[in-house]
Amino acid sequence: MTEDIKNTTQVTNDEIDLIALAKTLWDNRKFIIIIVAGFMVLGLAVALLTPKQYTASTTLVPQVSDGSSKMGGLSSLAAMAGFNLNDMTGGSSELSPMVYPQIVKSVPFQLELMNAPFEFPGQEQPLTFYTYFNDIKKPGALALLKKYTIGLPGVIANRDNDDTTATNNKQSSIDYVALTREQDDIRKRLDKTVNLDVNDKDGYLTLSATTLDPKLAAQLTRKAQTLLQNTITEFKIEKAQAQLQFIQERYTEKKSEFEQAQAALAQFRDRNKNVTSALARTTEEQLQNEYQLAFEVYSQLAQQLEQAQIRVKEDTPVFSVLKPVTVPLEDNASGLTTLIIFTFLGLVIAIGWIFGKEFLSNIRTKWDSEN
Repeated sequence: MTEDIKNTTQVTNDEIDLIALAKTLWDNRKFIIIIVAGFMVLGLAVALLTPKQYTASTTLVPQVSDGSSKMGGLSSLAAMAGFNLNDMTGGSSELSPMVYPQIVKSVPFQLELMNAPFEFPGQEQPLTFYTYFNDIKKPGALALLKKYTIGLPGVIANRDNDDTTATNNKQSSIDYVALTREQDDIRKRLDKTVNLDVNDKDGYLTLSATTLDPKLAAQLTRKAQTLLQNTITEFKIEKAQAQLQFIQERYTEKKSEFEQAQAALAQFRDRNKNVTSALARTTEEQLQNEYQLAFEVYSQLAQQLEQAQIRVKEDTPVFSVLKPVTVPLEDNASGLTTLIIFTFLGLVIAIGWIFGKEFLSNIRTKWDSEN
């Protein structure tokens, strides 16, 4: 019985507290309306003043070769169990698709993308990203004032670093990447512009680029796709290409030796048609043996050369394009979404301000009463 009375009292107190909270909000409804309306106006201004951005994307599926057709179903079963038979049998090196985003974010990749020509809006001729953002789209007066006042020490330090880098470039051979301040700024811009997402569950890649111009976004995505495919191809066929080059060099040498042995044998036979001496027969047999040996080596290298060329073709990765690059027709920003976010933010701030003010007032009242 006593517990029922306590539960009833607790429920009654909770209802009184909820009614009190609702009454507090109702009494301050004008304040809430003003704050929410102000944030709605702010959200509308942000939605209207924010530049429109467009995103172009493409979806790729990397076709990873098994490296050995002789393995057949055994290689597939081993892959399901977590083993790679190609590595055990000396198969070609594989580059995991999980590493592809690191390639896109790498400095050499971004430098090559930075120096590629694109058609910018309002420009008659194609320009590179570096030329456009460093020469055409120069910073405004406010940015320059900030740079050469507050940021003047940094400008001097960066200039010294650039001079030091240029001096080092002249004095020694460079085996590292050295960027100027302008290059690094544009590289950071590209780093935010181009993105690669890997869906390891479904096994596909999404490469995208976001710019203020839809056509430029499509161009940038297509160029990044080409560079990514070329980079992965170079890595994938590096071993097979080196082997092909080695065999090609040996093949050229042995071909020359074979032709020389063939010509020497033919010349000797032409000069000694009617000669039947033992010395002539011995010399002819020697030249015949040298010719036969050169022919066998030359023939084997020709077969190896053909196999090496086939190996390069087999190791060249193939990308299946599920979604080609298209020029986006709609921008990314949604004015309605921005307005809703700011409206909700204004409502939360207004309610928090009211309850916080009342809480502090109650604390102050209790403090005064105890004193």
